[in-house]
Amino acid sequence: ARTMAVATVNLRAVTSWVGIARLFAVLLSCIAFSLVASTGDFGDPYGTWCMFTWCFCFAVTLLVLVLELLELYPKLPLSWDDFTSAFSMLAALMVFTTSVIFPSIFISSPCSSSKCARQAVATTVSCLCFLAYALEVGLTRAKPGDISSFLSTVPGLLKVFEAYVACLIFSLLDTGLEAGLQWCMAVYSICFIVTLLIIIFTIGRCLTYIPCPLEKMLVGYNTLAVLMYITATVLWPLYSFRGSSRPNTCGRNCWWDKRLGVTFLTIFNLIAYLVDLVYSTRMVFIRAP
Repeated sequence: ARTMAVATVNLRAVTSWVGIARLFAVLLSCIAFSLVASTGDFGDPYGTWCMFTWCFCFAVTLLVLVLELLELYPKLPLSWDDFTSAFSMLAALMVFTTSVIFPSIFISSPCSSSKCARQAVATTVSCLCFLAYALEVGLTRAKPGDISSFLSTVPGLLKVFEAYVACLIFSLLDTGLEAGLQWCMAVYSICFIVTLLIIIFTIGRCLTYIPCPLEKMLVGYNTLAVLMYITATVLWPLYSFRGSSRPNTCGRNCWWDKRLGVTFLTIFNLIAYLVDLVYSTRMVFIRAP
């Protein structure tokens, strides 16, 4: 007798609140990059980044929907819940950054042409797309007492945030840094690599090969990262702006503005690691009854 494979369709993948949020994210990201593509004005690095963000989020979210709709994701050699949680957080951060960068670079006042109108609509749609991903993060985030994937918890989501902020810092760094700034560069690099490895090992289900418990390892790593970022928070502005003020002829790619951006991003990551340390410490030393 001939056997026929029957494809299983899980309609909940598109009818649940999470599925609806993903459908909106797919639609809105598609509209955003289509509108910007119709203007033909996205050739510089900032425009390329914005187009990449919308296209990347559209493609991966659509892939997630298809895999869940056809129930093919259990066959993948990864932790699906960790992957979707990490991606939704990453997509929310990327789209938020794009929604800020794109109008500040490409939209000028007064906005009267049809090209400018399309860019303004694309910005609005991008903001709505960010809200869709933020809603997905909120819906999939682990509630207190739930037994769920690590990357859907607050410490897991903070790991994605920390890695993304480090990437933004790298994009603003320039060459020829002096000794004090080279130490800051080492801090950013070491913390980024370790954080990225934690995310990859979690998604790849490799944490069981670590010889020590994850919770205790996170407490030790977050303590070290906080101490390292404290030194970077002090040394970076001290060496970057010592004896210098913002040049009067500072343009779009001004080194002073970039170093100021790195200063604020360093503070943001320090706060993230501090909150991460508090949560990871509670996971080890404060147990729910």
